Amino acid sequence: MYTIKFGTDGWREIIADNYTVENVQRVAHASAIWLKNTSDNHSCTVGYDCRFGGQMFAENTARVMASHGIKVYLSEGFCSTPMISLANTKLNTFAGIIITASHNPPSYNGFKIKAHYGGPVIPAEIEKVEKLIDYNALPALESLSYYMDKGLIVYSNFEDLYMQHIESKFDVASLKAYAKQFAYDAMYGAGQNVIRRLLPDASLMHCIHNPGFGGTAPEPILKNLMEFSEMIGNNQQILCGLATDGDADRIGFFDSKGRFVDSHHLILLLMQYLNKDKGLNGKIVKSFSVSSKIDKLAKLMGLETITTKIGFKYICEYMITDDVLIGAEESGGIAVKGHIPERDGIWMGLLILEYMAKSGKSIEQLIDDTYALVGAFAVERYDLHIEEAKKQAIIQACKSGAYKAFGSYQVEKVEDMDGFKFHLGNEEWVMIRPSGTEPVLRVYAESTDSASSYKILDACKAAILG
Repeated sequence: MYTIKFGTDGWREIIADNYTVENVQRVAHASAIWLKNTSDNHSCTVGYDCRFGGQMFAENTARVMASHGIKVYLSEGFCSTPMISLANTKLNTFAGIIITASHNPPSYNGFKIKAHYGGPVIPAEIEKVEKLIDYNALPALESLSYYMDKGLIVYSNFEDLYMQHIESKFDVASLKAYAKQFAYDAMYGAGQNVIRRLLPDASLMHCIHNPGFGGTAPEPILKNLMEFSEMIGNNQQILCGLATDGDADRIGFFDSKGRFVDSHHLILLLMQYLNKDKGLNGKIVKSFSVSSKIDKLAKLMGLETITTKIGFKYICEYMITDDVLIGAEESGGIAVKGHIPERDGIWMGLLILEYMAKSGKSIEQLIDDTYALVGAFAVERYDLHIEEAKKQAIIQACKSGAYKAFGSYQVEKVEDMDGFKFHLGNEEWVMIRPSGTEPVLRVYAESTDSASSYKILDACKAAILG
């Protein structure tokens, strides 16, 4: 029997295979019981991104929640994950549900649960939801209009709430002054309207509704953004470019030459802007796979760092209890003080643009200033699509300490918080970890430049694949 499991960030499956209306209803039913068992605040938000069937799955989710007597604020149209999380805080709901598979290929959809504080529900609570899933029965439901007539389902515009929040937190005039030098690629995702509304003079790409995402997984990594990169590189007027994934919680960024600026660099820039320019303090909470340069800069700045397992839900646990300046992961998910404890690609992109506007420096100059502090570096990644048996054999070899070297790179120390990070000396490392959301084995490496990082990756790949 198929078992519904929440991965690193939500439950995701292929539409019409295991992702069906019935299974969505089962997860929503369990979510409703969990909500009522956990809080006297029987209310939630429900939204959906631009994926196929999103509205249908969201309406079914809303009907299930309403059947339990839960007040549902249902999105008027598609919305981003950060919009749902923010709406929880603005509408004082206990939970939020967003129908999304984030950056997964177009054939997938998913189900994320967000908490009243505006971020992911912590893992211990998600486990409770999983245990409440009933595989033997489906909830009895009335029509959408029935629950609307009862006042249990009301439509709400989460995008408007989000826009109002942006206007209250940013120097919008400085952003607008840079609009004609700014480019944005929505990857056909749920962030597409925000930049169009905020910066109408920006150069926009893939800001239309296309559930097939143009045949490409809406993950904001370089290989998926070559068209955007070329557009920026061929336009001398554009100073930088922002891309966001399917539900707009992850960021991709480009400099004026169309070169990809990864999350490791963006985290370092945000640390400096928020601390030095905005005068904010707090801990830096980072996932296991980020650059060691973040620790180095934090030490220079007198900021404490905390490392977590991979998955923003682990970072969020600290953000809701500790004084955290930035919570960040390698895969483009970043959250900051002054906003919600949630990844938000658009918010981070606007912060970088505001940093450029306030400093009068290009993204390249800001990165050079950072290198002067911590040294030049590059983190690269391979996603290895290999058979499950081979993947498990490699993980077992990691556990048993079989890898003492990768080619000429000698292993000096191993960390196994989440995957296996092999330290090679000279601030270089390679890391092996199975994905929590996709059938792949991820391999990361850090060195002084991209070419050196790829040499480490190639040596590691040769060693583990034989």
